[in-house]
Amino acid sequence: MSSSFTPRRKSAPRILAVVLAGGEGKRLMPLTADRAKPAVPIGGRYRLVDFVLSNLVNSGILKIKVLTQYKSDSLNTHIARGWRLPQMLDFYVEPVPAQMRLGTSWFLGSADALHQSINVVTDEDPDFVCVFSSDHIYKMDVRQIVDDHIESGAEMTVAAIPVPCEEATAFGVVGVDAHNRMTSFTEKPSRPAEMPDRPGWSLASMGNYIWNTATLVAELRRDADSESQHDFGRSILPSLLGRAPVNVYDFMKNDIPGSSPGERGYWRDVGTIPSYYEANMDLVQVIPQFDLYNPRWPVRTWARPFPPAKFVFADELNARVGVATDSLVCEGAILSGGRIDRCILSPNVRVNSYSHVEESILFEDVSIGRRARVRRAIIDKHVTVPEGLSIGYDHAEDVARGLTVFEKEDLVVVPKGHRLVP
Repeated sequence: MSSSFTPRRKSAPRILAVVLAGGEGKRLMPLTADRAKPAVPIGGRYRLVDFVLSNLVNSGILKIKVLTQYKSDSLNTHIARGWRLPQMLDFYVEPVPAQMRLGTSWFLGSADALHQSINVVTDEDPDFVCVFSSDHIYKMDVRQIVDDHIESGAEMTVAAIPVPCEEATAFGVVGVDAHNRMTSFTEKPSRPAEMPDRPGWSLASMGNYIWNTATLVAELRRDADSESQHDFGRSILPSLLGRAPVNVYDFMKNDIPGSSPGERGYWRDVGTIPSYYEANMDLVQVIPQFDLYNPRWPVRTWARPFPPAKFVFADELNARVGVATDSLVCEGAILSGGRIDRCILSPNVRVNSYSHVEESILFEDVSIGRRARVRRAIIDKHVTVPEGLSIGYDHAEDVARGLTVFEKEDLVVVPKGHRLVP
């Protein structure tokens, strides 16, 4: 008598993701004057935090805690209203505010933020914890780095991206041996360590880590008892050298379904106004390096029920035509006889007749008056540009109006709700 036996499938590892989203983002002022850095709008309809959350959800990692702190109201609202996963299946994206569970101080660094909220890890009791930053633009199949981590047998894995050595001085640089083990870590080194198989290139840390849970908890507690900056990059990562094996994952290996070869390795740190501006301008290219239109890897966000964008007036004789070229125009926007070129229009933006806006980013509820001119500007929410006013053409006038000017990059930022007078 024959019998068949089907072995029990090995259970999948329990994975928890923790997103560090408490950053103040001082270098993004004035865009962060009233909001946390991860809540800064980008691409018209997204927030910075949407990119890391989309990567996690698209990768099938569906238990996510988001640690918040600085001016987090709009960030908490965005997550609570837009990132609802099926609770019946025990999936969630949950904001975790600063709790002061261990004392009266706010977060002292990224590691301290998780240490003060360590209950979110111990209560869930996962096998692995993905600790990810929330302020970078990229696509990553996180399951691939988790699999690489498990196969490596390391206690922790750090994701890194190859950059030219001359650019690596702006990042935390990971030294690596031929077996992808970390041999050094230096924050913003003057002489970055080179990749062993790629002279002239260094591996820059992406601020994304995969941890064995027991190791993470132990290292957070050890760091809390030390005199350090209590930061993952500056404190914990260097301290692991010689004490625990650290795997280094080369981001260039990561495959995204439906992506083009030119998109591989795209990663932008938008920590400054110029880098933020350039990341937005990347999106309006005819063939963008970062593709928002890949249905197999969508960038998800909270979308409100605004009407479709509208382009009105076709009075070419009097140059009163609603026209947009090389631009992203979001729902609810109205081009009422005005023209935009290489721009990003957020929801409910209005561009009135005979006005011209170029190479600019307009946040929600911005109104451009008739015959106004705007170039190379970032205009935050609830700003009305009066009829006939020019922004970005005379920086002395821009400064006199209370605007923030980046002279070297030829950029102007209009703060949220700023009252402009003719």
